[in-house]
Amino acid sequence: MQAPDKPAQGELPPRAAASGLATAEEWRALLARYSDIVLVANSTASNVAELRAQYPATALFVFFNKVFKVLDQPFQGHALLVTRGQPRGAGIVYRGEVDEVLSFFDKAHFLGIMNIRLAEEEKPNTSADFHNAPTGHLDLRGHFDPLYTEGKVPTSGFAMALWLSELRLPGTITLAGFSARRSEKWRVVSVHDWSFEQVFLRLFARLGKIAIHGGVGANAYARLAERFPEIPPAEIALAASEVLSERLSNTDGEVDKLISLTNFIRAADNFLRRLKPSALRRRPRS
Repeated sequence: MQAPDKPAQGELPPRAAASGLATAEEWRALLARYSDIVLVANSTASNVAELRAQYPATALFVFFNKVFKVLDQPFQGHALLVTRGQPRGAGIVYRGEVDEVLSFFDKAHFLGIMNIRLAEEEKPNTSADFHNAPTGHLDLRGHFDPLYTEGKVPTSGFAMALWLSELRLPGTITLAGFSARRSEKWRVVSVHDWSFEQVFLRLFARLGKIAIHGGVGANAYARLAERFPEIPPAEIALAASEVLSERLSNTDGEVDKLISLTNFIRAADNFLRRLKPSALRRRPRS
């Protein structure tokens, strides 16, 4: 691929510029015109107001799916929404959340929707599905198969971070809020390999291929190797792996006990969920 060029300052793409795009080359031509591309995770670690203030007007902010998790008012900067095709299509489509999600974007600076597909069973959506919002597509089926953990699928954020880094864009690719931390509000879905993704992204950040908002914390094991150079780094890594394995095994044992103790509660919860009247289920906003 050609060497990175400089973004053309003052020549940012017009609104709805994502409409009809379908190839990596077309997407690169669009994205190369920004000084920064900031990927915003749906996480408690994402403070969009602070992010917006810390990056220039030539930055593009990339959001994912249910943006109402991190936005409480329309976003005024340049923005792109990434939605992922699932076996039933994009979640915001079949859950009737399209209008609600799109209401958080200022149309004057909204490039549109990038509808991505990562696996054979995932179904792309049309612009009509997104209520005629400007829509482009990106087919990445099989792109991560040789790399990613077998039996797992990449998160949309990880897929975009890696794919963007491969484009060798002139602008800086920054990840914001990619903590992969479970909380009372945020789920960590087991179909993804969160540990692999975090290791990979941190290594990429240390190599300078991407940036992580707030920086990457100092590695205590690296400092240990510097303090005791007589200990080979491989031995430090092996010892750390042994301790981590033991801790995970102990945790699994305690989790098994908790599962046994909560069998009745979960059975009651599943029963009540089946009885939940359809009137209480989320309906599309008019």
